Amino acid sequence: MLPYSCTVHVRIVFVNESEKVPGTERGRVDVPVRLLLPVIVSAVFIIVMNGSMVNVALPTIGEEFGVSEGQAGWVISGYLLVFAVGIPLYGRLADVYSLRKAFSVGLVGFAAGSLLCALAPNLPVIVAGRVLQAAGGAAIPALSSTSVAKLLSPGQRGGALGLIVSSVGVGGAVGPVVGGVVVQLAGWHTLFYGTFFLGLILLSASLRVLPDAFSDKTDSSFDLPGGVLLALAAGFFLFGVTEGQVRGFYSPLSWGSFVTAALAAAAFARRITTTPEPFVSPRLLRNGAYLTCAAVGFLGMLANLTSIIFVPLLLADVNGLGPGAAGLALAPGAVAVALLSPLAGRFSDRVGSRPLILAGLATMTLSLLALSAFGVGASALFVAAGMLGVGVGFAGITSPNTNATAATLPRDEVGVGLGIYQMLFFLGGGCGPALLGAFLAARRESGAGALNPFYTLNATAFSDAFLLLSLCSLVALLVVSYGRSTADKGPGASGFGL
Repeated sequence: MLPYSCTVHVRIVFVNESEKVPGTERGRVDVPVRLLLPVIVSAVFIIVMNGSMVNVALPTIGEEFGVSEGQAGWVISGYLLVFAVGIPLYGRLADVYSLRKAFSVGLVGFAAGSLLCALAPNLPVIVAGRVLQAAGGAAIPALSSTSVAKLLSPGQRGGALGLIVSSVGVGGAVGPVVGGVVVQLAGWHTLFYGTFFLGLILLSASLRVLPDAFSDKTDSSFDLPGGVLLALAAGFFLFGVTEGQVRGFYSPLSWGSFVTAALAAAAFARRITTTPEPFVSPRLLRNGAYLTCAAVGFLGMLANLTSIIFVPLLLADVNGLGPGAAGLALAPGAVAVALLSPLAGRFSDRVGSRPLILAGLATMTLSLLALSAFGVGASALFVAAGMLGVGVGFAGITSPNTNATAATLPRDEVGVGLGIYQMLFFLGGGCGPALLGAFLAARRESGAGALNPFYTLNATAFSDAFLLLSLCSLVALLVVSYGRSTADKGPGASGFGL
């Protein structure tokens, strides 16, 4: 049962001071929390499952359309690029327009993209459908966190954010299993028909449950050029990393993408300081507590997702295990994320986020170091134990860190602030495998000894890769450890700054 199940409607009142009328309160919404959370959590689960279940269908899709592996890869790459850059745009829409409208627009795009993929006669059409899917699906993670941050009090939202994180973990773990079974029994088209109908069901539920009068803004201004510049900066950066893994980071396409991303970022910084109604206030980028949370989210997701992707490769290449056995090695960590994330979120409402984040990062760092020193090339049971530690640590980071992020933001920028945070979160997940894949290939070619002095087995490249992941987690730990507390003024209101 969900932690916030109840039999009554919880009335949450938001009043815009500039619109207050004597004797009345405007902006009042009635929120049935027992219905709101299941809809939001289900939406996140389906979006995440959709992203991971298509991976296993990629060989079948490529074979049917007669395209190369690299060409078929755009079914995944196109989705990731648009998904990452779309999140902050929806976050800003939630600050300007109602949550229900933004959420519904996203679900309509997701369902339409699913149908286009299901009916696709060739690769370009399915890639276009995946792009449309991502353009709609990007609304869900940003708006889910935003809705919890705005609709629930600081002392309640940690547990709700934990449920959202649990749905991410479960969706990511279930997706490949569902994808493999459905593709084998009914074909890859059925995957997209399924997400199409699920999207329609979620759309109907969101229209009934989510509030309409929601924005704190008195106008409907939306800095589209600023949003586009931010999206271009993130998109070209991720594209440069992806192409760097394939063609090499010295290739003109990769370097050109990084230069374009830098120019777009510079133009975005100038835009928000010169326009009267910027996409995001410049003070957000000077908010040390917010930047700390963003760094933790980026590095934590990078270390977690990259380790999840590398473990099956490790067990296949070094231990000679099949996909099923590799999946079992990942199961303990996935279960830990699903079970512990809500508890960590609720606990952060009571004691603050900082202690949990420190403990989670320390656990992740030690687990990744143990894998680097003793786990790579050892038994699959040792690897599974290491990934269990990574999962426990990640569960201690995500929902408390999102809770802390929300506490650092002014109310009228919760949407865009959490949107940018989620963008960086998923960018970490997108960049990590590409960067570490290139690093792994380089270490294999060099034939040098292991960087970890404690490693004595015969898979040095993988040991080095996990050592680098542990350093990413350690950097995040140091950032939090040496940050000064800026918002830890009570339960559920924990933030920390540089």
